[in-house]
Amino acid sequence: MQASDGSWATDRRRPSAEASESPTGVSGGCHGAPCDLVTVPARQGLEAVDILRRGAGEAPSVGPVVLDGTCDNLAFLVPPGTAAAWDMPGSACTETAGRGLRVPAEPPVTGGAWLLPPDAGTGQVTDPEVLRVALGEAARLIEAADGRR
Repeated sequence: MQASDGSWATDRRRPSAEASESPTGVSGGCHGAPCDLVTVPARQGLEAVDILRRGAGEAPSVGPVVLDGTCDNLAFLVPPGTAAAWDMPGSACTETAGRGLRVPAEPPVTGGAWLLPPDAGTGQVTDPEVLRVALGEAARLIEAADGRR
């Protein structure tokens, strides 16, 4: 559903400026495949995580997810290069260090914590197209819930 002004409800809920910057505090013991970070407001991100986990078949459809230190934003680890083509309203995609960071043992956001930790070093990250669909569905669910208050 779209708001009366034609924009998605989450267009007005952008990740904080800090969440849209390149992550700091990446631990030296990185492992797995390189990745970028898609950052969204926590409410939309939690809905998307639920959507992705409900739709999971044999293979996981959601990779590691970080909750920032203020609990305002979630960051999904996605394949490197995603930032170059990411255009989802209400979110930001950060190309980490210009080459993608490696999935770290510790959350790649200072003060953050893993909501869903990396899978034992396999390097599994969230598919950006699957994430885009889940974020869109999450935005529609939030708008519907907010419209009924």
